[in-house]
This record gives sequence, C-alpha cells and structure tokens, in this order.
Amino acid sequence: MATPEESLFCPITFELFTDPVLAQDGHTYERQAIEEWIRQHGTSPITRQSLSLEYLYPNILVRQLIDSFEQSTRNKNYQFTLGIDVKKRESQPFIQTFGKSIYRAQWLPTNRGRPEIILLKIEGTRARKEASFYVDLSRHPYIVRTFGLVYDTENNRNDNSVMLLQEYAPEGNLFHKLQDCSTVIYEEVFIEIFLQIIDAMAYLTHNNVIHGDLACRNVLVFRFDASNPRNNHVKLTDFGISRNTQLYSMEPVAAQTRINIVPIRYAAPEILSSDVTYHAYTEKSDIYSMGVLMWEAYKRGEIPWSYISDDEEVIRHVRSGQHLLQPPNCIFDNAYHFRGRSNLNIMFI
Repeated sequence: MATPEESLFCPITFELFTDPVLAQDGHTYERQAIEEWIRQHGTSPITRQSLSLEYLYPNILVRQLIDSFEQSTRNKNYQFTLGIDVKKRESQPFIQTFGKSIYRAQWLPTNRGRPEIILLKIEGTRARKEASFYVDLSRHPYIVRTFGLVYDTENNRNDNSVMLLQEYAPEGNLFHKLQDCSTVIYEEVFIEIFLQIIDAMAYLTHNNVIHGDLACRNVLVFRFDASNPRNNHVKLTDFGISRNTQLYSMEPVAAQTRINIVPIRYAAPEILSSDVTYHAYTEKSDIYSMGVLMWEAYKRGEIPWSYISDDEEVIRHVRSGQHLLQPPNCIFDNAYHFRGRSNLNIMFI
C-alpha cells in the first residue's frame, strides 16, 4: 500500500485527492479518475493487474490527511514563514536562472502527510495579490500547484523578492525531458502535451493572466510516456512572470531580473518592437509563443533560430515576418482533432 506521503496526490490526475478510494492493487486513486481508467483499461495503472469497479473502497485515512492538510493551509491563510513552517533542504538552489531560484524544501516539523514541495524565489518583485489568489489560480489540472507565499523574516526588510511554495515535479521540465529521451516520441504524444498546455493557457486567459514566457523549460512533467498519449501529464509554471503582469510588481530598485527580460527567441513580433509597452503582452502574443514552444518540442529542445547567433538578427527575422521551418517529424499539414477536444491549428512556414 502507498505511504501517506505518496497518497496525497492521485497517481492518475496528479491532483490532491477530493474523493480517494483504495483499489485491489493496494494503491489509492481519485474515484472518478480510476473509474474512468478501469472502464477503458480494466487494469491497474501502476501494477497492471486486473481491477474491478466493484472493489473500490473509500480511503478514510487519506481523506483525513487531506482534510488536515487543507485546513492547516487555510488556517495559515496560505502564508508561511521560512524556518517555522517550511525550510530549504540545501542553502543553494538546485535551479537558478535570470531572477529565479528554485530550492528543494520540506515542511516543518515533518513531511509526513504532506506533499513534496519546492520554493520558487523571484527576485526584484513583490506580490500584488493576496496569497489565496495565487493558490486559487493554481487549482487547475495542468497548472503547477501553489500552496501559498513564504516569508523570510530575517531577510524581509532588504530582500526585494517573492517566494512561492509549490509542488515538486518528479520528472523535471519538458525541455530536459525531451533532450534526455532516447526513444522515438509519437506525434500523438506531442499533441496531447500541447493540448494540456493550451487548456492551462485558456484558464489563465479567463483569469486575465498573461503567461509572457511560454517555453518548454516552463512546462513541468509529472508523467511521461513516449508512445502512449494518455499516459502523459504536464503542468504549466512561471505564469505571470513577465513585464505585463497582474500577479507581481517590479521593484524600482531591482537590477535586471526575470520579470524585465524579454525571451527574444520565443517572443511575438509586437513584443520585439523598439517602442514596446507593457500592453503589447496579450493572449495573442502568448499564442505566438505557444507555436514556438511546439516547434521547440518537435525539435527535442533545440533553441529557436539556433543557426543565428545574434539576438538582434533574430529580432529582424521575426519582425520582417519570417517563421521557423516546419520540423520534419511534424506530419500534420494544417490542423488536427484529438481526443474529442477543440481543433488545434498548427502552421510552420
């Protein structure tokens, strides 16, 4: 049987349980997810043994753990203190880029009955919203879960940054996953991943949030299968960390940070204009970047416009209307319809 720590998230949906049930294989699942799985496959998604809908039982222990965890975060108003509620596992981040550091973290006093977590520190910014807003915004199956904001009382006076407490992605990001995968990836797998990202984008747009930095590095992988589309699950992260954001405000004294750097090789032409304003960042510019992300995925993490070393030359190419060439493994010419969801138009010129 899975341990309490492993049982907080459904192994199918990768979401915190709402109605956990115990199956014949000894593992706990979200009821709706495992019922659908059994109807389609008839076997366990973990052990492959036969499963029956008749033998699904409520997991009261896991339900109590979830209730306790959710209640504790609400009691904290989704605001945690570093060194009291959570701590960094190491003093140095395991990922660090422009204005962003990610630390492995753990709950205090114990991780027992709690999900695995990381601390995302964004330099040169302040949170614009209440902590509960960030939590509620992340309640989507394809958006990385945020549990709240973390405050460092020792450095709070001089530290112009915001720290988010987020779930840990066991498979890393899509960029590294695609580069490390040595087998052929079926195109249907790419399509499934793209549709999950688009679901997340549509949700953000509905909530008036522009991502601003769509790229494979900002897609976290929770389950990956190069041959089975349905056995893949990704989540979008780093949304709203851009110039035009309703989530964070840039500190005027901040040095160059992630929030004021334009991702040139992924940006839409209007973003690359010399007189660009914050208003240029829209859902349309995100759609353009989504196309570049798809190209990057098909090319297994190749840098867009990799044959051009000068970013200024890339800007001239994009602003003049030139496009990335269609990858040879992208066999669909115009559009495709997959798993009954909305049509997704792809065009590489």
